[in-house]
Amino acid sequence: MEADMLFRGTAPALVTPFTIDGNLDLAAFSRLIDDQIAGGVEALVVLGTTGENPTITHEERRTLVDVAIEQANGRVPVVIGTGTNDTAQSITFSKEAAEAGADGLLVVGPYYNKPGHHGFVAHVKAIAEATDCPQILYNVPGRTGYDFPAATTLQLAEEVPSVVGVKEASGNLAQITDILAGRPEGFAVYAGDDEMAFPVTMLGGDGVISVISNATPRPFSAMIRQALAGSVAQARAGHLGLLDAMRACFYATNPTPVKAVLHSLGRMEPTVRLPLVEPSADVRKRILRAFEPVLDEA
Repeated sequence: MEADMLFRGTAPALVTPFTIDGNLDLAAFSRLIDDQIAGGVEALVVLGTTGENPTITHEERRTLVDVAIEQANGRVPVVIGTGTNDTAQSITFSKEAAEAGADGLLVVGPYYNKPGHHGFVAHVKAIAEATDCPQILYNVPGRTGYDFPAATTLQLAEEVPSVVGVKEASGNLAQITDILAGRPEGFAVYAGDDEMAFPVTMLGGDGVISVISNATPRPFSAMIRQALAGSVAQARAGHLGLLDAMRACFYATNPTPVKAVLHSLGRMEPTVRLPLVEPSADVRKRILRAFEPVLDEA
């Protein structure tokens, strides 16, 4: 099935809220979805890195997928993170997400086992054979230890009709530019790092899958829309105004900083699951101080 681009603009990689006891907080999750849509985002990503997907059980995953799709209620596309380092498991997760009504899948480069070019191509093609739900590839070598190059992305974009885009979090602007220069028509390129969203969009990219949007959907998504519309001066000003907060999202391992911000706003507990831990008191103060100037707009 030929699939169209899922979205242009901002898609928050949603955090997964937990209660103080470490259980899913579905009420907070539903509120977060409504807050993001009200803030102007163009899509939602569930169970990505920011959603702490490695520590989500299979049963919890099915619940989160169902709640996200029901809560979004067709207002924006919902993309589900289904990639793992096990192709059979990735196929199971992908089929379940598609059957639940997901608009797309986010398929990360397999971590730890580092399959290389041919292995990753086979992995993606196996998922595509199991379901024609649109796939966005996810390159995040800082997490996976495996960087799939532009040639791999472009081969999959040409050979697999359901591969409709890539979330590029390599931080390698030359690599991202090679994808932009060589991509087929309709293939989306999304920044995978908030700080790269403005330059990638200015080079012709299609937006961002974002961490900071969890806390600041309105100003951040407005900046991306300005960039997509060619309002360079406005977008640059928005980027620079958000820069300290974007960097603060990584003062500790994501998503612990943005969860600390959301807790300060009264939207959820700051709870993360081991082996992640909450930021120290000093780091938390630094995070909140960096966000102070932009939270009034959020």
